Amino acid sequence: MLKRPLKIFVDAHCFDNEFQGTQTFVKGLYTELIQNENFDIFFGCAKPDQLITAIPGINPAKIFPYKKINNTAWRLAIEVPRILNKGQFDFAHFQYVSPVSTNKARSIVTLHDNLFDDFKDSFSFLYRQKRNFLFRRSMLNANIKTTVSPYSQQRISANYRIPMEDIHIIPNAVNSGFGAKFRDKESSKKFINEKYKIENFLLCVSRMEPRKNQLLLLDTYLQLELYKQNVSLVFIGKESIRVEEFKKRMDSLTPQQKRYIHWLKQVDQNDLEAFYKACRLFVYPSKAEGFGIPPLEAAICRVPVLCSNATAMEAFYFFHPHVFNPSDKDLFSKKLIYLLNNEPSETFLDQAAKSVSETYSWKKSAATFINLLFSGNKTRHSVNPHILEEEVC
Repeated sequence: MLKRPLKIFVDAHCFDNEFQGTQTFVKGLYTELIQNENFDIFFGCAKPDQLITAIPGINPAKIFPYKKINNTAWRLAIEVPRILNKGQFDFAHFQYVSPVSTNKARSIVTLHDNLFDDFKDSFSFLYRQKRNFLFRRSMLNANIKTTVSPYSQQRISANYRIPMEDIHIIPNAVNSGFGAKFRDKESSKKFINEKYKIENFLLCVSRMEPRKNQLLLLDTYLQLELYKQNVSLVFIGKESIRVEEFKKRMDSLTPQQKRYIHWLKQVDQNDLEAFYKACRLFVYPSKAEGFGIPPLEAAICRVPVLCSNATAMEAFYFFHPHVFNPSDKDLFSKKLIYLLNNEPSETFLDQAAKSVSETYSWKKSAATFINLLFSGNKTRHSVNPHILEEEVC
């Protein structure tokens, strides 16, 4: 056992904004770690109530409330250093960007991706320049460097000239209870139809950005005239980077098309799970992902998934043969038509759900993270990290 628990500060400012993958990562990882007596974990954010709702069992007394919302410079230059100076933390964990100094705390930076380096057309010049400087500096200075997928590990290594063995993979996962509120497809269909007046629909869940490629799905849907077959199309996600072409296409829809095409900027978690379970087919046409959580959530809900096989999603072997190159529009159209007319068997859906659960587990990710913490903190504590892995698992 340790002489005292490791004291960790977690910058949780991602919970102050709209939903994104970093929230899933912090929630999943630290839901596991706060149950472990070897850790004393503190958080910082501007909206403590949202964090408390997101992470079950969190101690409100261990949340440092930031005074300013969405002010990165103030948070990193003033608020976080002030907390770290007072707290005597062993580690400080940041997503993407860390302060210049973390006092005596060893810094952990999780860089989920640096896609803007390889997909420049999907990001503005200023967006790329600002993040490239901050992300590179943060990763180079971090005592522990982590990311979420082998793809991101390789691209961060190549673009920032960091040895791959110095970048550790802590994969995202899907919570084991995801989709449990709605136990079957029929009750989910009924709920969505009664609340949203939507039925028989294709679903795409993701933030709206050019690289997310929702336009491919919308254009294919219109070209196939699926609305004439009473098939609806639902997009769920806020616009985080301007998607002018997508909005122009939405604005040009005919009254008949508008009856069947829906763009919901945000829904609550229970409704989202119902949408997953009720959909006829989940489609994920993204050109580039550092990981790609939504198709895994759909798989856990045992619905058919048609998924891009680009970038990090190449690792999602359990969706084969229902994958496609997002630059091949004809192939995508053929795959979409095929799945609409040939629903995968229950055995296939069950196996995909099982593969996701076994491959991407927060318990496994937490165990890997714990081993990193203790291997990087040997001078302060003497402990066998494999004992800790057994405790978490």
